[in-house]
Amino acid sequence: MEGDILIKVHKTYRRVVAICDAGLVGQTLEEGEKQLEVSKNFFGGDVVNGASFRDIVSDCLDEDATFFVVGEKSVEMSKDIGLISEEGVGKIDSVPFALVLL
Repeated sequence: MEGDILIKVHKTYRRVVAICDAGLVGQTLEEGEKQLEVSKNFFGGDVVNGASFRDIVSDCLDEDATFFVVGEKSVEMSKDIGLISEEGVGKIDSVPFALVLL
């Protein structure tokens, strides 16, 4: 499960899509005053592969959605499909993350 990517789609008035590297679930990343909790409740979704990752993201792009991406593999796959650009990636505790608001 260490190299897996998890996706969880929260459905509220808009979709909030949580994407993360499975190995980060349950961790709290800290750097100075910045803190990011990678909670199981928010990020603990389904394990996805490349094809299902693209399908889920594409489906959510058709509607108003917010994407929260955490982890090296998740960020790289998101960049590969054009969801995020390198300029949109930050780091906390050496872990890349991105927030995309559509």
